[in-house]
Amino acid sequence: MKSSVLLLIATAAAATSPASPAREVTFYRDIAPIVYQNCAPCHRPGESAPFSLLGFEDAKRHAAQIADVTKRRFMPPWLPEPGHGDFQEERRLTDEQIRLIQDWVKQGAQAGPAADAPAPPKFSSEWKLGQPDMILHVAKPYELYADGPEVFWNFVLPVPVTAARWVKAMEIRPGNARVFHHANVILDRSGSAKRKEVQPGAGFPGMDLTVEEHTFDPDGFFLSWKPGSAPVVEPDGMAWHADPGMDLVLNVHLRPSGKREIVSPEIGLYFTDKPQTKFPMLLELEHDGALDIPAGDRDFVSSDDFQVPLDLNVLAVYPHAHYLCKLMEGYATLPDGSRKWLIRIPNWDLNWQGVYNYKQPVFLPKGTVISMRYHYDNSSDNPRNPNNPPKRVRNGNEALDEMGDLWLQVLPVGDQDQRAVLQEAVTKRRLEKYPADFVANFDMGDLLLNQDNATAAIAYFERASLAQPASPLAASELGVALVEASRLPEAQVQFKRALQLDPRYTDARYNLASEEATSGDWADAAADFKEVLAEKPDNAKARQHLGEVLFLWGDDLAKSGDDNQAVLRYRDALAYRANDPELHTSLGMALARVNQLKEAQAEFEAAVRIDPNFEPAKQALAAIQK
Repeated sequence: MKSSVLLLIATAAAATSPASPAREVTFYRDIAPIVYQNCAPCHRPGESAPFSLLGFEDAKRHAAQIADVTKRRFMPPWLPEPGHGDFQEERRLTDEQIRLIQDWVKQGAQAGPAADAPAPPKFSSEWKLGQPDMILHVAKPYELYADGPEVFWNFVLPVPVTAARWVKAMEIRPGNARVFHHANVILDRSGSAKRKEVQPGAGFPGMDLTVEEHTFDPDGFFLSWKPGSAPVVEPDGMAWHADPGMDLVLNVHLRPSGKREIVSPEIGLYFTDKPQTKFPMLLELEHDGALDIPAGDRDFVSSDDFQVPLDLNVLAVYPHAHYLCKLMEGYATLPDGSRKWLIRIPNWDLNWQGVYNYKQPVFLPKGTVISMRYHYDNSSDNPRNPNNPPKRVRNGNEALDEMGDLWLQVLPVGDQDQRAVLQEAVTKRRLEKYPADFVANFDMGDLLLNQDNATAAIAYFERASLAQPASPLAASELGVALVEASRLPEAQVQFKRALQLDPRYTDARYNLASEEATSGDWADAAADFKEVLAEKPDNAKARQHLGEVLFLWGDDLAKSGDDNQAVLRYRDALAYRANDPELHTSLGMALARVNQLKEAQAEFEAAVRIDPNFEPAKQALAAIQK
């Protein structure tokens, strides 16, 4: 009994005694490590954040604001929900770190002993990966107005390589990080982005950009920049290739700062001699064709599902929508019925979109179904709704339209390039959703053409042309399929139609010239090959084929007895085939027939110098010397 009474007395005393004082929290010992690691990469001079947090005085000045935004987990910006994907570079404060910040502010935001201070972070204003092998500059900087809406702008940067190079890393320098919010880079090997420019080199507006491609070479890399991010160095075997004539399109999100700003970004490329042996691909889930969100709808759902046709590893994820999206879910249902989360974002914010790289690849066996479920709030309760009062919103590429994409970087398991298998499954799924869609029909035609099934490809290219009658790409590729199916006159009609739609579409002109050469239309073929070279002087195939055309044209003239014209064509051909002993010999024969014997002998001698064993030249030289 006595012990029980003592216990009650002790308990009562504890209940009425003052609470133990909280441990003193100081900036240098407790807060600086948190701020330096999670805040300073953006909150420092020259970066996108509005103020610096590199020292105590800076932090104390903004202490109440820091406590507020970290408690609400608005800062540091990190959208994915824990437990729904394990990502690199995660900037999520722990509950203990948030509590320390709260206590620090409540206690008066004290500095504490300077001896407790950690070393401040060091940042370089130079290239983070060292001096690039090649630096690309924009041709014309963009002048951003002082006030007004956000701007989405596309810079087109040609890649001046003369031979294919393997790129292991790319680094973007914003040039004006204060207004440069985030950026994506698109590879354009077709020149379609450049054709969108009203003034060459000036760029063009647009929030979400796609480029036309005329070969099966799907992009397999997320090339992007966001504040505080580090450039990605691809592992051995995962380099991407830069080709002569290709462009990089830098799609940037700019935010006015209150004064006029000049934006002049740069891109640094880092090359490697190790070629690509692993072939990732970007896989997109979306159902934008069904995005038609009524005004006031608080929970409009957009969904898509895709069954993978082979074993995959998922390397990274990039979710994207505009302002109305609230909840994003991406997950995989495995063949055994279990679910594996890829990402979940419970409070989407377009301002902090980005690519998320997994710490370890996420394996998805063949037969797995990948699902996307995006929820949109088009009511006045959504603080990010750009329309007040709410308006009906459909899909589109402008900022006030909507989108819903779940992009995955996937790497098929195995040593071979299996992207064609995956692309065919993706294209069939898109055709299920959009039977008359340009992209789906064009891609299926392209796949069939690469499988040497031109006859089947023609129908898909025809449907693509119906979907976009103004597309020179569709007309040109339909022409290619018709050539492969030996329907040459129809092919020529399509190439000419492509050039009517876009006289600068060099690929169509090259294809037309090739078809004219096949048909023996030497004059037209030569004229078109010369136009190709006028636009692309480094096009080696066009130079080679022009030389062949002029040579064969000369042969036809010689056979018809018009040796004077044959001489002219042979001489033209020498500009492109100077080391061809057969051409020198043919020119010599034509010169001999018009009694220019001295010149003829010089051509035979040139042929023998090039190839001492070329018998026609040796015999002709012996005959003319008698």
